[in-house]
Amino acid sequence: MGLGTVLICGAGIAGPTLAYWLAREGFRPTVVERARGLRSSGNPVDVRRGAAHVAGRMGIMPRLRDAATHATGFSFVTASGRRIGPLRLGRPHRGEVEVPRADLSAILCDAARDDAEFLFGDAITALRQDTGGVDVTFEHAAPRRFDLVVGADGLHSSVRTLVFGPETDFVRHLGLYVATLPLDRLAADPATILMYNAPGRSLTVHPVRGSEGAAFIFRGPARPGLDRRDVEAHKRITLDAYAGWPAPAPPVLPELLERLRAADDLYFDSVSRVRLPAWSRGRVALLGDAASCMSLFGDGSSLAMIGATTLAETLAVTPEDHAAAFRAYETRHRKASGPSQRGHTLASALLVPATHTGITVRNLTACLLPRVPTPPPRSAGSK
Repeated sequence: MGLGTVLICGAGIAGPTLAYWLAREGFRPTVVERARGLRSSGNPVDVRRGAAHVAGRMGIMPRLRDAATHATGFSFVTASGRRIGPLRLGRPHRGEVEVPRADLSAILCDAARDDAEFLFGDAITALRQDTGGVDVTFEHAAPRRFDLVVGADGLHSSVRTLVFGPETDFVRHLGLYVATLPLDRLAADPATILMYNAPGRSLTVHPVRGSEGAAFIFRGPARPGLDRRDVEAHKRITLDAYAGWPAPAPPVLPELLERLRAADDLYFDSVSRVRLPAWSRGRVALLGDAASCMSLFGDGSSLAMIGATTLAETLAVTPEDHAAAFRAYETRHRKASGPSQRGHTLASALLVPATHTGITVRNLTACLLPRVPTPPPRSAGSK
């Protein structure tokens, strides 16, 4: 007898993608999400290459194009206010888009909603597996039994902790933090992302779809025991990091710090690498950031979509043998996710140079990069 019921923890990117494909392979997926609804914040993410192909197969590319950001270029702003750029944003393959992460998650959930059960505002508190299935205890819902459980619940995966062990065994802080918030105001330049830098700190203003968002990315040591749900602590950490920005500070900095103090929709986390010797244990498997992807840098959202599709495909090939399916999924997807994890050092040096010298070298290098073409001047008689 083949497998039937699959509990997926997490309604971000990987979870609803997996639910969509499992339902089409004859499985009965249930998605549980701790949040009561989908987030409205988060940084824009790319849907690239293999993920764009997945989105096309799901029939969601028109919605993704409608939700796409308008940015075509990226400019570094020097301390004197001079812009280096706009540098060309590389999306060389047809069909690739950048969308706000919250919009991508919402579109994926909508695609899966008719064929999967969603439990928002709940969480897994205990898992007990045997040779025939997994008994799951929830915070609110009645206990249930599933054939398989998949942890697609991100960097701080509760499924990983319950089944594989404490987070400290698998997650390594990479020396950076990121905080993002929507600004709810029209972008002065809807086509260009602006980045300001001081040693160990960057401040980015992204035009998104005409209504700006801000990102604070900064270097800092690991903070063991930090409550990832303590928004006030996250604000203090970020405000402390941006205090004493060397003069002349960016003109936008005071306003953005005030908005940060007042924000009630703040995304905050460390930039970390997740590494495990195996992505499955018995009838439980890990997917997306819970298993391997590195937060912030690389192609995390695209890899989550690709990994979810791969897992659904391997389970469909051997529905009576979940262990073989999990091994095949891991073998295939480790090859895809490895290069992304190795790109951290270069990305951090580019976006958050640690010293004044590093900023200078980065800016000089940026002057040599391809620019967004300048539109030809309009003739006097044009309309």
